[in-house]
Amino acid sequence: QAQLVESGGGLVQPGGSLRLSCAASGFTFSSYAMSWYRQAPGKERELVAALTSAGGSTNYADSVKGRFTISRDNAKNTLYLQMNSLKPEDTAVYFCNARGGWSKVYWGQGTQVTVSS
Repeated sequence: QAQLVESGGGLVQPGGSLRLSCAASGFTFSSYAMSWYRQAPGKERELVAALTSAGGSTNYADSVKGRFTISRDNAKNTLYLQMNSLKPEDTAVYFCNARGGWSKVYWGQGTQVTVSS
């Protein structure tokens, strides 16, 4: 069974950093495009960052450009999101997403990130 498991969330102060990880199993990770989404209470889920299966092309939401970096290690079947200069408005549940072919989409369970002083 395809599975994505996020980790690395927690409570940090404004200006701090976190690195989220997403461990993939049950499918050919290297052939899937990967992305991070987030959802704050009462708000729509939004795309934060995405990259191709080879990791050579990335895109970011305007709100996180210059602060967040998405990357992948295909040898470890793991996706990462390095988050620097965190702001209170970054507080949300962060979800890992995998997309392959025309119809294959997988989601993780999410990990909570809270930015507060």
